[in-house]
Amino acid sequence: MVASPKKIVLSGYYGFRNSGDEAVLQSILNALERQSEAAGVPVEPIVLSIDPAWTSSTYGVRAVHRMKLSEVRKAIAESDGLISGGGSLLQDVTSPKSVPYYLGVIKLAQWMKKPTFVYAQGVGPVQRKLFHSLIKSVFQKCSYISVRDEQSRDLLLSMGIKRPAIEVVPDPVMGLSAPKTGVEEAPGFGRAETSGKSELPVIGVSVRFWEKDRKELDAIAEGLRQVCAALPVHVRFLPFHLPADAEASQYCMDKIGDVQGSGSTVSMCAGTEHPYEMLREVEACQALLGMRLHSLIYAAGQRVPLLGVSYDPKIDHFLSRIDSVPAGRTGSLDSGAVSEQLLQLLRDGESWRRQREPLIVSLVREAEAPARHIIDDFRHKG
Repeated sequence: MVASPKKIVLSGYYGFRNSGDEAVLQSILNALERQSEAAGVPVEPIVLSIDPAWTSSTYGVRAVHRMKLSEVRKAIAESDGLISGGGSLLQDVTSPKSVPYYLGVIKLAQWMKKPTFVYAQGVGPVQRKLFHSLIKSVFQKCSYISVRDEQSRDLLLSMGIKRPAIEVVPDPVMGLSAPKTGVEEAPGFGRAETSGKSELPVIGVSVRFWEKDRKELDAIAEGLRQVCAALPVHVRFLPFHLPADAEASQYCMDKIGDVQGSGSTVSMCAGTEHPYEMLREVEACQALLGMRLHSLIYAAGQRVPLLGVSYDPKIDHFLSRIDSVPAGRTGSLDSGAVSEQLLQLLRDGESWRRQREPLIVSLVREAEAPARHIIDDFRHKG
């Protein structure tokens, strides 16, 4: 007799076509599938999405609208539990609405007596003290809590959360890999323009708007221009969050200007919505310069030598886990340091990979720990 699948609601920043958050969703879905098969516990994910039709067609799962309370309540009511995560859901820097929304979804599940699981979240910054007590009251009733760095754990402990134990795990995307049979076979996957097999070394670049005067983008563009002058390369901009990152990328491209005289070329990846498409882009790079956290995680997972630019503590936290430091911070980034470090990565990429391989292997192996814990929880409860 085949057991009925356990229905699990997934709450996160899904359906917005942000490549990093979509990669989180794909990684969690993959991990749940692998762990459920290993344990003999079938699962049926139900994703809360801003665009349920797109999410369903892209990932081949059921999805409901995250902002329609009646749909959310119905999904949770028929479920066997709720996962909140991963990503930077509980922070009040980009918006004061994020913390109340994500806590509200967890609380709704708890009111319905459903087990709730926090999956590899990056918590903070949380500047409003009122939110500290709200997070504490909700998290202490969770069945399981995991965070993606020690700093998030320390912040939760400072709020007075005593139980359950808080597990520190890698970001889920560390475990993401494209299907060996070809990414085209993933649900909803469509081919996008890629950098292909360039004869030039490819430098992937992930930028976003942050400083109001755009001085960080000016420094990145000038650093890349210096690299192009020193060595023929293919600078490939990779927008992770459309359309804003495409605009930031175009800003840098305009600043770099014409580099054809140096033998270099500059291009932008267009139309990558499925995580596997962006993963393939990153795999084609010989080095990556990234502001977006998940651009750096993609690169590390694919063993692409990387250089991070810090605009948020989460960048520093991840880089420290692979024994790296940022090229600089957005408020004081030096173009010379960017060009020098990129050229060093291109010259000695194999050394970079060799030194960090044990750390990366460990992170990849540990990335599915939350899924394993959640499936075990369902298996023991029957």
